Formats: sequence, C-alpha cells, structure tokens
Amino acid sequence: MTDHTGSPTARDVLWRFGPMVYGPTVLFALGEGAVIPLIPVIAAQLGADVATAALVASALVVGQLCGNIPAGWAVARVGERLTMVIAGVISLGGVVGMAFAPSLGIFALAVFLIGFCAAAFGLARHSFMTTRVPLSFRARALSLLGGTFRLGMFVGPFVAAGLLALFGDERATIWFFGGCLVATVLLVLLGPDPEKRFLMPEEQALRDASVDTEDTGEPVTGSIRLPRRETSGTVPGTGVFRTMWRHRRVLSTLGLAAASLSAVRSARQVVLPLWGVSIGLDAQTIALVVGISGAIDFALFYASGQVMDRFGRLWAALPAMILMGAGFVALAFTHDLPQAAMWFAMFAAVLGVGNGLSSGILLTLGADVAPKADPAPFLGSWRTLTDAGGAVAPLLVSVIAAVASLSVATGIMGAIGLVGALAFVRWVPRHVPQARP
Repeated sequence: MTDHTGSPTARDVLWRFGPMVYGPTVLFALGEGAVIPLIPVIAAQLGADVATAALVASALVVGQLCGNIPAGWAVARVGERLTMVIAGVISLGGVVGMAFAPSLGIFALAVFLIGFCAAAFGLARHSFMTTRVPLSFRARALSLLGGTFRLGMFVGPFVAAGLLALFGDERATIWFFGGCLVATVLLVLLGPDPEKRFLMPEEQALRDASVDTEDTGEPVTGSIRLPRRETSGTVPGTGVFRTMWRHRRVLSTLGLAAASLSAVRSARQVVLPLWGVSIGLDAQTIALVVGISGAIDFALFYASGQVMDRFGRLWAALPAMILMGAGFVALAFTHDLPQAAMWFAMFAAVLGVGNGLSSGILLTLGADVAPKADPAPFLGSWRTLTDAGGAVAPLLVSVIAAVASLSVATGIMGAIGLVGALAFVRWVPRHVPQARP
C-alpha cells in the first residue's frame, strides 16, 4: 500500500513492522508481565521477609538501569537484530536461574539478569525504529510500540492467575516466560531481517541512485557501496560515554524533563494502591479502581501518537503532564473528605487519561534528538535517565510518606509533574524543532 507519491503509507510500514518489532515485544512483555507479580512471592518462599522480597523485586529495575548503556554499546557494534537475539538467549539463562535457584541470592541475581537483558531488548527496538521510521509517522509507530508492551504487561498477570489455578505452582509462570522467550528468539531469527528490509534514508537514496544511473556503456572500475553505519558512536571513534558528554546539554535539559514524566508515571503505580489502603478500601475495590485506570491508559496509547504526529510532540506531553500533576495535587487534598472513595476513583481515572496520552512520548522524543547516523549510544544514555526517574519515584514516595504523610508525598509528586510540564514547554521547542512535521 502506497500513497500517491509512491511512498509507503503509515499503515503499510506499521503492518510490516509487526513480525519484526511488535510481535517480539508482545511476547517478551507477556512473559515478563506474568512473572513480575510473583517475584516477591517466590522470594518469600526462599526465606525473604517483606522488605527483602521488595528488594529482590527491585532487582529487575536495577538490572534495567544498569543494562541501558552496555546495550547502547552492543547495538552500535553488532546491530539491533543480533542484540535482541543475544538478550533473549541470556534471558533464558535468567529464567533457568529463577526456576532452579537454590538460594535467595541466586534468585535475585537471575531477576537482575532478566532486567539487564530487557534493557538491551528494548533499546534495540528503539534504535531500529529511530533510524527506519519516517518522521511523518514516527510518533504513531513508537506509541504503538509502547502500547504493545503495555498490552503484554496488562495481560500477563491474568495469564499468571490462570497458570496458578491450573498448576498450583508459582514456577509455572517462570516456564511460561521461558516459552515466550524461545518464541521471541525464533521470531527474530527466522523472520525477515529488519535491518535489510528497511534501509535508512541515505542508504535507500544511494540504492535508488545506483538503479537509476544511466548505462553509458563505460566499464565499471569500482564498486557502488552503501554507507555503513558507524559502529562506535555518533562519529568514528566516539564511544558511549563520549556520546553522553557530546550531548550533555540535551540530556541535562530535555532528558531531565523526560525523567520527571517517568517519575510521575511510576509514582502512579505506587500511590494509587497505597491511597486505597489508606482510606480503608478493601482489596477488591482497590484492584477494580486501579484496573479501570489501567484500561483507560491502555485505550489511549495510539491516540497519543496521532496527536504527536499531527500537531507536535508538545500537544501530547503537556496535557499528559498537567493532567497527572494536577491529578496528584488534587488527590492529596481528598484523603479526609466524606466522599474520599469517590474522589479516589475519579482522580485515578484522570491519572489514567494523563498516562495514556503520554504513551510513546519518551520513545519519540529520544528518537527525535538522537544522532541520525548511529542513535544507539545516545539512546542508552536517554533511557538510563528516564529509567532512573521511574526507579527513584517509588523510593521518594516511600520516604516522604514515612517522614510526613502519604498526602504530602502525593502532592509533591504532583508538583514534580507540573514542574516537568514547564520544562517540556521550555525545552521541547528548543531541542525538537521538527516536532511538527
């Protein structure tokens, strides 16, 4: 399917990305989503107390944080496809370690390894789509990538519940994750090579030129070569850390704004359940409210990409940050009101709308500001910043709630969201002039 210019349409390219990018993403996220809720349970069976079980569960996030920069190095040298395969195979080792861990330490190390590989897997997809997807529908493609991940994480816990009912053993979910990883690796290996099927713009231009060149009858004394992606950074001889230094201005401005968005998103996952407990709701009601909020979030993921592609990145980032920031601030004042449960449900929905509108923003902005020739080293730094924001937020909520109250912690997270909105207003137009194609 092509438009009147002969260029592939958004639907055509997005459909062809399915078996290469979106399919593996759903499989990986489905298995991971099934395992994550049971990591603290299995840790407790291995002798962990509540605090230690929470620490073991956090090893997944720590592994992802530690894996981003090495993943940028790997993608720059061996390419996206091979990096995904290697990450999938090593993750299988982590699955075996989780299933047969004789001690809590080995189990935690296996969880860390899976988080480390998840970072490599995610960065490889991000880097591929940064270089191959045209700007005109980049946001839709990346929002769909975020949406497929959310789909897997949303369905995964329900799969885990079914496996538990069927087998009665928490480790059944681990083997399910292993099966998803095997399917992911086979799909990446046996499917069409995306790095050959979708050339970068300059590669396609040279290939077209070589085809269209008039045959003059003169002998060809040299070869026609396509440009090779540099394998060590943004320019020859530039490594990951030098790339970070070269792009320190965008990382310290727009990158911090993106980290604030990641922090507010992560805080939502912690604050809502805690808030429900704090106002005296039962577990079933809390799960229902959080589930509805998540459903709203998931329903809006593609709308975010449509808005960014049609009107510009700021038109999605700003409403998302204002809704989540203002929602947290307003929720902070409802704890002791007579209709606290009603306000809780209403603002949980508001936060779901805000989070849904932010789907794909971090991926898209990272792609927009990444070096065009070789984005992987930069994206490793970008994803480390955003993941750090998401990792710090639950800790911040916990500390503030312990020192002051949950209401204060919620209000502070809302303030971070509103300050982040101002940062987006200042830095998106400055660093992403092509935000509206």
